[in-house]
Amino acid sequence: MYRKIRELREDNDMNQTQVARMLGMSQTGYSKYETGENDVPTDILIKLARFYNTSIDYLLGETDIPDRYPPSDK
Repeated sequence: MYRKIRELREDNDMNQTQVARMLGMSQTGYSKYETGENDVPTDILIKLARFYNTSIDYLLGETDIPDRYPPSDK
């Protein structure tokens, strides 16, 4: 998960301070999520998934499909 939130941030050309500001927290606090020093709380996971338009499953590593609503196989 930690690698994915860092990669999403970098892919969106943002720095930790910008993401932390969007989350309403300090850069230091956010940095600890990216390094795995602190677990990411559920409310922050939801905000990150909405911000990056991806699924929580993707952030948690349960899928490699970053799309929030992947096309149906039906």
